[in-house]
Amino acid sequence: MTAYLILHGWQNHRPKDHWQHWLADRLTELGHQVVYPQLPDPDDPELDVWLEELARHLAGLDAGAERVVVAHSLSVVLWLHAAARGMPGLDAVDRVLLVAPPSGGMLARRPEVARFVPPPLEFALPGPTRLVATDNDPYCAEGAGILYGDPLALPTDVLAGAAHLDLDAGYGPWPAVLGWCLDPTAEIIARPA
Repeated sequence: MTAYLILHGWQNHRPKDHWQHWLADRLTELGHQVVYPQLPDPDDPELDVWLEELARHLAGLDAGAERVVVAHSLSVVLWLHAAARGMPGLDAVDRVLLVAPPSGGMLARRPEVARFVPPPLEFALPGPTRLVATDNDPYCAEGAGILYGDPLALPTDVLAGAAHLDLDAGYGPWPAVLGWCLDPTAEIIARPA
């Protein structure tokens, strides 16, 4: 059994058709521990509250299992803030998938999420971490590989034409992410059209 923590982004109320909900359901059906919390106030989130929730949910993962975090959008920068602050428990995570982070510039322009502007990327992420982004994400026009992948020396998969990898981009079921969850060497590709 593996223990998974799946973290959603800004304005995400965990809709049933979103790939993260689909992923949580598939992993649960396979007998894994899955924690997919609704983070407080997703439309107007507080960074410190989300950090407290992250710490609480990490502490609740089965200590005897492999521990995997899958974060999308705003929760990617949440993870970066946690790492920059040296949050206890992060080093107990075995691997992390960061999907479609927004740029700091985009966050700064939105008062509801301006507190989430990423910290300076002058730290090392604990454990193996992989970044998945797209070449046309409206929330990260500069390119996540350039903004995050290069400075943090992360293996980065850039998918063509997949926007923000959310429901608006057609990201319901996403078999490649399930494949990665079950095998970290699996290739992450765009979902079938």
